[in-house]
Amino acid sequence: MPTIAALIACAVLLGLAVFQGALATGVPLGRFVWGGQHDVLPERQRRNSVVMIAAYVLFAVILLQGVGILSLFSDTVGLIAIWALTVYFFVNFVLSAMSTSKYEQILMSIVSVALAALSLIVAIAGRVQA
Repeated sequence: MPTIAALIACAVLLGLAVFQGALATGVPLGRFVWGGQHDVLPERQRRNSVVMIAAYVLFAVILLQGVGILSLFSDTVGLIAIWALTVYFFVNFVLSAMSTSKYEQILMSIVSVALAALSLIVAIAGRVQA
């Protein structure tokens, strides 16, 4: 079960990376992110979208480490990282739910709570245990 959860989370992260890549190139979907103030993101937020792509890669590595598919850092670091990632996704859920953009509230809240639940499964039942 945790391996399936990690793989589903990685698929969601891949989708988010593609979405952020589209935003970084100027596709008018900005209403779904960063508070929804701009359909086409300004330059600074486009750079932030590129940074988020790199973050999603790191998140996927943490999830895959958590179920033993990858082994790039120690088990202790992996355990801390998967729990930190779980907290991050839960906080992101709360922040997305509080967004002034109804589009962001709906889409990103659902995505964030799903990622939080999937990472929680990995954290609790994954390979890395203290």
